[in-house]
Amino acid sequence: MKKMNEQKTMSILELYERFIQHPVVTIDSRNCPRDSIFFALKGERFDGNQFAQKALAAGCAFAVIDNADYYIDERTLLVEDVLKALQQLAHRHRKTIGLPIIGITGTNGKTTTKELIAAVLATKYKVLYTEGNLNNQIGVPLTLLRLNHEHEMAVIEMGASHPGDIQELVEIVHPDYGLITNVGCAHLEGFGDEAGVLRTKGELYDYLRHTHGKIFIKRENKALQSIAKGLEQITYGSDEGAFAWGKTVSCDPFLTLDWKQQGKIHQVETHLVGSYNLDNVLAAVAVGRYFKIPAERISRAIAAYQPTNHRSQFIQTAHNRVILDAYNANPSSMRSALDNFELLTGKPKGVILGRSCQEPRVRSGMALWRPVLPVRYDLPGLPYPCRPESAPASQSHPGLSAVSQGIPQHAHGRVGGTVITAGHVATAGNRCGRRGISSFRNIPVSTGSEPGCLRHGGRPCRNG
Repeated sequence: MKKMNEQKTMSILELYERFIQHPVVTIDSRNCPRDSIFFALKGERFDGNQFAQKALAAGCAFAVIDNADYYIDERTLLVEDVLKALQQLAHRHRKTIGLPIIGITGTNGKTTTKELIAAVLATKYKVLYTEGNLNNQIGVPLTLLRLNHEHEMAVIEMGASHPGDIQELVEIVHPDYGLITNVGCAHLEGFGDEAGVLRTKGELYDYLRHTHGKIFIKRENKALQSIAKGLEQITYGSDEGAFAWGKTVSCDPFLTLDWKQQGKIHQVETHLVGSYNLDNVLAAVAVGRYFKIPAERISRAIAAYQPTNHRSQFIQTAHNRVILDAYNANPSSMRSALDNFELLTGKPKGVILGRSCQEPRVRSGMALWRPVLPVRYDLPGLPYPCRPESAPASQSHPGLSAVSQGIPQHAHGRVGGTVITAGHVATAGNRCGRRGISSFRNIPVSTGSEPGCLRHGGRPCRNG
């Protein structure tokens, strides 16, 4: 291997020339499409530079590294910082393609809103949109690097957990339009308080104000309106003055809504559970109307959309109606989910809540959850023998047989009725993680209490 001082770092222009010839990138040495470019990213517990040789052997045309000790030959491209190079490459590619981009952020509803908007736009345009929740400093550039000249629009989701995160992402994306779904209590260990969340999400507005971009905004959202001064707005909501007006017709369990265009009412039956999805749907209506998509196409796209990402999902089993809303959670989203669940008809009903391991205040006494937890549901035969260590005894709610203040280490029993599953299931402080909810649909159903673990389809569990 050549020494560090004998190597010359590659410029972004030179790197982009390589990318034009090999327009597929990977950050995983176990997944190396032939002639792709491997970016040797670092993490807390790994150094991607160590896998450069493996990636080249697996079929990559080049490996981008930032440690010359791992230089092999001309196929290894040395840069100052691999992550920065990935981001700068994505930005250059975005500017080269030059299509309109809608940037989306917010506390709740980002992914659902993004997918609804993409579904509506796809009825007229060739659209690239963020897959899953690849919305951070790595996922956003990876998404942009999937752009090609066939695309006509892009919808890019941007997440944040600390001040400055959105500012960093908009400098990569350069969105022409912006949408903040809402602002609530989430990632408070990084933001400090809800005002910190608002300031950070508002970095999207700051960028668009500087570049004379436009925003899609809920007309009645006072918090967002307070930071939207000087921006051209395309509004949605239930206020009659909104560009895209709509209202909930019913929601038991699926949301049915009316929306209006030029005095004509269009009714849409969605596959989304929860009246809180009205805002997400109306945001998609506003985008569709603004980009001249016919009303019938807008309605068909929204009606056809089915969530498959553990968000607002409805599952009908032989004995249960399961509302699966377990991808992620924070106090504001949990409150909305439980408020909606309380309105649903049918008994018995039960709630399985995953303990939040994200918020320091939750861990130190669940202070943020106090407005959420006092909800009474009854589901016979589902005893919960434990609660999170952080939950005070006063939160146990006497007589409440079906509300768990956390995924227990061993939840014995079988279930019958309507159940909502919500919370940080993937990080709920147990080894089985999200499997606890996805396996729930397969549990033999009764109102008995035979021993079994919810996280293992009713089978005995030693994985405590």
